[in-house]
Amino acid sequence: MTSFDVIIVGSGLAGLTSALKLAEKKRIALITKKSLMDGATSWAQGGIAAVLANDDSVEEHIRDTLLAGAGLCNEKITRYVVEHGKAAIDWLIDEGVAFTKDDQNQTGYHLTREGGHSHRRIIHAADATGKVVQQTLAQKVRSHPNITLLENHIAIDLITGRKLGLDHNRCLGMYVLDTASGKVKTFSAPHTLLATGGAGKVYLYTTDPDVATGDGIAIGWRAGCRVANMEFIQFHPTCLYHPHAKSFLITEAVRGEGGILVLPDGTRFMPQHDERAELAPRDIVARAIDFEMKKRGLDCVYLDISHKPADFLKEHFPTIYARCLELGIDITKDPIPVVPAAHYSCGGIVVDQNARTDLPGLYAVGETACTGLHGANRLASNSLLECMVFADAAAQDILQSEPGETIALPEWDESRVTDADEEIVISHNWDELRRFMWDYVGIVRTDKRLQRAHHRIKLLYEEINEYYRHFRVSNDLLELRNLVVTADLIVSCAMLRLESRGLHFSRDYPLSFPSAHDTVLVPTKRYQPGLT
Repeated sequence: MTSFDVIIVGSGLAGLTSALKLAEKKRIALITKKSLMDGATSWAQGGIAAVLANDDSVEEHIRDTLLAGAGLCNEKITRYVVEHGKAAIDWLIDEGVAFTKDDQNQTGYHLTREGGHSHRRIIHAADATGKVVQQTLAQKVRSHPNITLLENHIAIDLITGRKLGLDHNRCLGMYVLDTASGKVKTFSAPHTLLATGGAGKVYLYTTDPDVATGDGIAIGWRAGCRVANMEFIQFHPTCLYHPHAKSFLITEAVRGEGGILVLPDGTRFMPQHDERAELAPRDIVARAIDFEMKKRGLDCVYLDISHKPADFLKEHFPTIYARCLELGIDITKDPIPVVPAAHYSCGGIVVDQNARTDLPGLYAVGETACTGLHGANRLASNSLLECMVFADAAAQDILQSEPGETIALPEWDESRVTDADEEIVISHNWDELRRFMWDYVGIVRTDKRLQRAHHRIKLLYEEINEYYRHFRVSNDLLELRNLVVTADLIVSCAMLRLESRGLHFSRDYPLSFPSAHDTVLVPTKRYQPGLT
């Protein structure tokens, strides 16, 4: 057993910010299942939303967030996050993040506008904001003496007082698989923070990296934490459509700078779906594209910004320009083929304003958590802002907490398992799960589709759990185990919402209720798929 003051699982912006804000006074274990730079943060192109300009205001950012959230945002949390936005950006600048400058702007930085925003308030580093932020913070994490970086380690499950038969139930540590050696390690800490990101890989088409398998959400659920609003999966409207362009996102900022969506014949269609046209919130744009594709039997639609000066496009979208050019698409002359793809989970583990979960000693931050900020639909570029504000809140809460006692934890028991005989079971189940989730729990849903998905999840869950009980754990098995739990949470929430709201659109219930309510799932003592 190895002891730390804080265990942080995940190395995106939420995990890195938490680690750096705690490391001066705490010994940190930072666990990431691939390398430090893997994860959704480094893929984020657009930027971070914050009130920085004189012609903008906190009230207007709050209003835009509430409007996008379709009545389901927690207004107190929304105000808290927005009011702390400038401080979060100032911290990043102090840490050395090189945002794109603009001497003509009174802030000194170039601000762009994205769908759902009433003002230019997205601070960015060209079109690779997440990567620049991640690289800057990662360098500091690697060199910090109080941070033990554990790459190629994947969390298995939390160790709790209840599991050990203690009188008090709190998070005591966790079991972690070292994927390089195949050994399971036991870590103890009075505080554990889950920052593992989202679950985009539960769908066949996603803008998310391969590591986005819902690990933290499933781990928290199995430990007894409530989970909420998992039906609200944001499908980004514009993922590059090309056989060799795996999960490449075309940032919302392309539309913010004048890009228009067109059919193959060049006809613009968004004004017929919403008066805000291409600058409507993501759920509206994604449904509009889905409608046009299905109506006309199209494989994709096109995003055209070729009417803007070539130098402007190369300066503001260098990553997109270079990647498209590699695939034979010159965005200064050609429209970009795009399709919607699973992008962001608005739901997650229920937390309070300090990022505390239902389990004492356990925190959740970022896409893993359900804070109440996003409601039924996340406003563009609010996600990285949420990561930073709640990472700071969690760090401050941990620093103010009493140091917990270290308890001897049992080692991982492998005495009754063997090496897997046929790993084809894992790849087959993985493929089946992602395909039926795309077909039945996608942008447009029906009761019949959800019931079909629920039935298949139950069968898959039983098969995967049996495999887990009999064979030694591996990275692929753990991810699949977490994905099937996350899929069931999504379907369970969707089946309980008998209306259409935000990102959840049902043909059987096309109208919204007069008042909005969260969908909160409470774990039973024994987990039963579909019966949450």
